[in-house]
Amino acid sequence: MFLFFNKSAFDGVTLKAFLGGLHFDLSAIAYINILFAILHFIPGKFKYKSGYQKGLKIAFFVVNLIFILTNFVDFEYYKFTGRRSSFGMITATGMENEIGGLIFVFLAEFWYLPIIALILAFVFWKTIPNIRLIFSDEKTNSITNLKQIGLFIFLLGIVFLLGRGGFQQKPLKVVDAVNYGSISHSALVLNTPFCILKTIGKKETLESPKFYSDEELNAIFNPVLTLNPKEEKLNKNVVILILESFGRENLQIGQTPFLDSLLTKSLFFENGFANGKLSIDAVPSTLSSIPSLMNNSLITSSYSINEIYGLPKILKDNGYYTAFFHGAFNGSQNFDQYCKVAGFDAYYGKNEYVGPEAFDGNWGIFDEEFFQYYCHKMTEFKQPFFTSIFSISSHNPYTIPEKYKGKFPKGNSKIQESIAYSDFALRKFFDSAQQQEWYKNTLFVITADHTSAEPTAEKFKTNVGKFRIPILFFNPGEPTFGGISYRNTQQIDIMPSILKYLNINTKMISFGKPYQSEKDFVVYYLDNIYHYLEGDYYMAFDGKKAIGLYNFKEDELLKKNELETNKEIKDKMERFIKAYVQSFNERIINNKLTVH
Repeated sequence: MFLFFNKSAFDGVTLKAFLGGLHFDLSAIAYINILFAILHFIPGKFKYKSGYQKGLKIAFFVVNLIFILTNFVDFEYYKFTGRRSSFGMITATGMENEIGGLIFVFLAEFWYLPIIALILAFVFWKTIPNIRLIFSDEKTNSITNLKQIGLFIFLLGIVFLLGRGGFQQKPLKVVDAVNYGSISHSALVLNTPFCILKTIGKKETLESPKFYSDEELNAIFNPVLTLNPKEEKLNKNVVILILESFGRENLQIGQTPFLDSLLTKSLFFENGFANGKLSIDAVPSTLSSIPSLMNNSLITSSYSINEIYGLPKILKDNGYYTAFFHGAFNGSQNFDQYCKVAGFDAYYGKNEYVGPEAFDGNWGIFDEEFFQYYCHKMTEFKQPFFTSIFSISSHNPYTIPEKYKGKFPKGNSKIQESIAYSDFALRKFFDSAQQQEWYKNTLFVITADHTSAEPTAEKFKTNVGKFRIPILFFNPGEPTFGGISYRNTQQIDIMPSILKYLNINTKMISFGKPYQSEKDFVVYYLDNIYHYLEGDYYMAFDGKKAIGLYNFKEDELLKKNELETNKEIKDKMERFIKAYVQSFNERIINNKLTVH
């Protein structure tokens, strides 16, 4: 069923992937049912009582049905995240305010899932047999008891063995899914109950892989970036617009006429990439140059209160007023909490909005009205200021105002009408901004949080394509500022690029690099695999070794694995990604994201 609902995401599926899926299924079944195994196998006549067996049957049905139904979440949610859900994702951490209203919206949109679930529940109940109880008047003796105890231990041992996944040294892990075929098929091999059980009750904890000594590590990759410009500091305002789900595949196809026109007047990075697949990953990546290289977002992890020296604090130290805007409910995605840690002067959410009634019924304020509110608030701020806004209208369920129904092209996927509406809201924002005296003294940076759920072109379905986003710098005060760059650029490059452009004298931790540098690496993380781009090549790294190498610019669909045939590139890239991962993990663990 998972494959049926996500068939466009998987091609070339093999029998090996399904056999691997059986391996993970058996492990999840054993974990879930170990208590029932104990209650059935344990010696003693009490277990033959009718009430005891009926109670076990009902409990078995309820517990297993709940876990089975968690898969139903990923039948559709996988399209947005590109990975199986963990415990934190299932419990909607950071979305407590929205979930009450959204659950009814999602049930209405995906009405067929509850129907299938009810049918499955009925069939499941009917297939569980009633235990036929056979009683014996024979008295048990010590030998019989020993046999029962021995059988109990033996049967329980089998269940434990299934749960850990076999006789291997370590229990089965999520990352082991890559052993059953293509990296892009990991989600098909896995099941949602297994992923939940492996993350339930766990805070994200990292370990240092210790590939290199400190001296070797810093020689290969050192995130300490020192900017010491000779030119005078530019006191330009900075505005960063993060557009919900504006994947690269949505541009230049007729849905975004305004943004398409803006590309021609901007410095546009054709090979732009997100550093995560969730909205909650985009903010620390874009504003603090910290990528999402964990199974949990930094914002919701145990490291969320680590000290950060990102754009808000750096620009504040240079005389800027700083503010973050998000039209959703306050508390959504934990953005307001992150803004406190990041050092913003103010946070403006749905609670602070003042203007025409524009609640979309689900998330918050429609983009058109909230962008206008954003524009007018900036007019009140003392210059220079740094602000960022995160749009919401192009998020599922893709609601647009009633007055605009039928105005925008539907496109060829569910999201694209709302993409067109958000592009229209963006146009109106710039129409208003042009009237403000601060406009020509402002550097605008526009990017997306992540790609959209269902790309239509095959090249946007690969582990490279599903991270492609627009990144552009628009400088209305400098008409000659612009052009197209084909260098690999990512969200975590935005912070150092802005600071270098502004001639800010500072020292910071940046896991990205300024666009003005010669480097062009990109790193992101999905399905327990590190994905690394350098030049023309893409490498998949499982945390210990490279498991795939492709020339992604010539081989867009990643058909030809060059891991064994291109040793020089493989060794060079593997050396870098090992250092990058070690540096990231150690600095996150030891709270060393600042330079004192």
